[in-house]
Amino acid sequence: MFLIEKQTNTISPLLKKTFTELGFQERKHLQEWIAKNPDCLGEKLLIIQKEFNDFSETNERLDLLALDKNGNLVIIENKLDDSGRDVTWQALKYASYCSTLTKEEVRKIFQSYLDQQSNGKNAQELITEFYNDIDYSDIVINQQATQRIILVAANFRKEVTSTVLWLLNFKIQLQCMKVTPYQLGELNFLNIEQIIPTKDAQDYIISMTNKVQEEINIEEEARHRYKIRLTFWSKFLNSIKNKSALFQNSNPTKDNALYAGGTGITYVSFQVIITGTQACVALNFGRSLAIENKILFDALLKHKDIIDNSFGDGLVWERHDNLKKSVVAVYKTGLNYFNEEEWTDIINFLIENLNKLYTAVKPYFNEISSVLISSTNDVIEPIEDLG
Repeated sequence: MFLIEKQTNTISPLLKKTFTELGFQERKHLQEWIAKNPDCLGEKLLIIQKEFNDFSETNERLDLLALDKNGNLVIIENKLDDSGRDVTWQALKYASYCSTLTKEEVRKIFQSYLDQQSNGKNAQELITEFYNDIDYSDIVINQQATQRIILVAANFRKEVTSTVLWLLNFKIQLQCMKVTPYQLGELNFLNIEQIIPTKDAQDYIISMTNKVQEEINIEEEARHRYKIRLTFWSKFLNSIKNKSALFQNSNPTKDNALYAGGTGITYVSFQVIITGTQACVALNFGRSLAIENKILFDALLKHKDIIDNSFGDGLVWERHDNLKKSVVAVYKTGLNYFNEEEWTDIINFLIENLNKLYTAVKPYFNEISSVLISSTNDVIEPIEDLG
């Protein structure tokens, strides 16, 4: 690694160091760097625990446990200047232990980690946000044989790299990340490079894995909830025709929610949501920046009393300080869209409360968008009505 000297049009080498020479330690430093910035490993990861040792009948402890965007558990093992010769076996043991964790156990592990941080955050909410606000009941976590391993070290021994390359042939998801510290005067630098598999090989493995997963999802969709949702939303959209200003041009979807415009503010939309336990109608503030959602929400909140009186009982104002989005919603529990006999009651609830919510909040859209413009010096472009 070199420093570019613009004035002299030359390059100067940075001094390659060891972590030991610089006084850095595995748990105190390398582990914390990754925990606080997991994107450094080249992908979006959600760290859900560190120093995890809650394994049955063993006191072994893995360094970091994470979730990736495909719902896989990721075991991250850190070694400092040398990988050691047994790190592969060690990580495989941890992966086997983690393979039995249920979705609820994963949530509890993450909540325990958040409680240790004393930040008051909710594990289920953060998991839902990490998976782009998919309904929590639809998030699939830690399917059989999907556990991944990332090994991090400054140097990898031959017996480690040889074993990793052999395991890749059996679709074990393993990566070796080489971390190298450099020094320039008082400044320290860290380079992180994936050395196994090579990038081309990894892309191939990922594409094959995604293909298999896609085939599984298509099969499940035909057999289970996706097919039910498509049928339900078809009936809903047929029922709402000429009964509301919203969803008149919408199409059925396999998802658990439908979105409609009608607000004139980009990514501020009306939602109707169904789950296995409840139905919901919501005004969703879903812009890309959390601060913009809070500005819009707070501007509407000033009219809460009038809106509540117009709507009637049951309206819930959810600012969600720890999340990107905010919502104003009404819920009805005890409804299960898997039971076709309940569809009429669910649809009647959605249409009735959608119209009430639209009527109650519609007078304030121009005002709250003006507040956002004045607060951010941003221009809000109206969007075409999604429904």
